[in-house]
Amino acid sequence: MMSVHKEITKHVEQVNSRVNHFKQLDQLRESYIEEAILLCKAGENFSVDKINDVTEQMNELARLGVVPSRKKVTKAMVVEFATRSI
Repeated sequence: MMSVHKEITKHVEQVNSRVNHFKQLDQLRESYIEEAILLCKAGENFSVDKINDVTEQMNELARLGVVPSRKKVTKAMVVEFATRSI
């Protein structure tokens, strides 16, 4: 009985850890998106590389289950959002 309890506890801890890491990455991704939008609105050069690096880390967690995947971001998506929200 104790080994089952330990296995369940271990699994729950792994899931919680994955979810917490995902939340941290999601916040980082959102800050990178916001940065790109601000640069775009200012007419400056911007990159989506940092956004998509974090997105890939999030999608690797998603492949393990529990958390959702995220779409890669293109420059066109940033431009569209920036011009729409002026």
